[in-house]
Amino acid sequence: MNRGLAVIVALLLATSAVGAAFGAGAGASTGAESSTTTDGETETASAATAGGEAYAGTHVAFDVEGDAVTDYRIGGDETFSSVAVQSTSEAGAGADLGAEIDLETLTTLEGAGLSLAAQSETSAQVQAESGATLSAHDTERGTLVVESGSESQYVRVELAADATASDEGDRVRVETGDHEGTVLVVGDGEVTVTDDGNVTAELAENATLTFRSYEDGERDETDEYEESLIADGNAAVEVHVEDRNSEAVGEAVTYGQETSAEVETEARDRVDVTIDRATHEGTVVLTTVSEEAVGSLEDLEVRIDGEAATEVSSKSELEGAIGSDESRYMVAQQSEASAEATVYIAVNHFSERTATIDGADGDDSDGGADGTDDSDETDGTDGDDSGTDDETDATAEDGTTDGSESDADGSDADDGEESDAGADGGDGMPGFGVGVAVVAIAVAGLFARLQD
Repeated sequence: MNRGLAVIVALLLATSAVGAAFGAGAGASTGAESSTTTDGETETASAATAGGEAYAGTHVAFDVEGDAVTDYRIGGDETFSSVAVQSTSEAGAGADLGAEIDLETLTTLEGAGLSLAAQSETSAQVQAESGATLSAHDTERGTLVVESGSESQYVRVELAADATASDEGDRVRVETGDHEGTVLVVGDGEVTVTDDGNVTAELAENATLTFRSYEDGERDETDEYEESLIADGNAAVEVHVEDRNSEAVGEAVTYGQETSAEVETEARDRVDVTIDRATHEGTVVLTTVSEEAVGSLEDLEVRIDGEAATEVSSKSELEGAIGSDESRYMVAQQSEASAEATVYIAVNHFSERTATIDGADGDDSDGGADGTDDSDETDGTDGDDSGTDDETDATAEDGTTDGSESDADGSDADDGEESDAGADGGDGMPGFGVGVAVVAIAVAGLFARLQD
């Protein structure tokens, strides 16, 4: 009898070990996949960042080598060979030049140490030991933002071999083979072209240096107006929503130390931008949205916290909304060729506000006119199209939001993660699936025979 029990215990332990090992292997695979997105381009980008030395996105790619961001490329076109940053106090002491340094003659800069601190499908953040932060945003603009932080900083940008720079008053124009772009300062600071043809800038505390790129010949009066809004501090947020592998992907760029923004594109025919500002003052949100994201570009509507914003047709009316009793918006461009629209949203005041851009018809709208939390309704109507299982529908019925649950259950059916989760037994103990149940039945039968 004791010998029979020993056999049973041994069988159970072996079964448990095999099941746990199988579950651990599946879990490791899921963990690796969850660090990337479902599209192949992003998985390739993540592989390139192994070791935290490089970033490669859909539009932007660069390396981090010790004290500089190197080989900064937009659309495969190298724009900067290096970008270095150093606090003004350290730079002055290192060069034995004291506090006064002429930007035009600043042809060398011993940069602060850099490290790739964070990355996602649409952005990467590099932290400098001097306290500055460099953020690259993986959009068609290829935007690079340098924030000085709590200490003033010098920034030196060395151009690619075929790039040239020229002064344009308060900003610098950079031209490469296939792109042109603008370097400008937000807040207290200065940017200029050096004697050796590169670009340097001095940023006061809590100031920002930014670079925006355009395809060759694309930059026009509208873009120059946007640049002026950014440089003057009147546009603190810029949002781009584009199509990637038939999915809407959004990225928000913020210009200023006290502003943050998040883009939500999961709801059908709608883009939500949540902006948080420490200051009460309003700002203009520069948005470029794809037709895929908003459903239609013909009749765009904008709501702020659920209330309809007023559409205007002039820049003065738009900017007049800041500090007034209403928020306003203006559709600046609509391009059927690129299936994109540019919309300026002037939010009259803050602290936290949500701007909604909706291109759906009234019949297709998901009831968001009142500004209430209608994300569940939208997810419910989307359930059949997205290929998710009944769990998503059940979530919509019980009134809870499904953002975190969709991540947990692998609702991205295209990459096969959901089927893997089912094989693992869902939320149960890893490895204890159908096979283990069969072994358990066999063990029970053996125990009964030993009893006899």
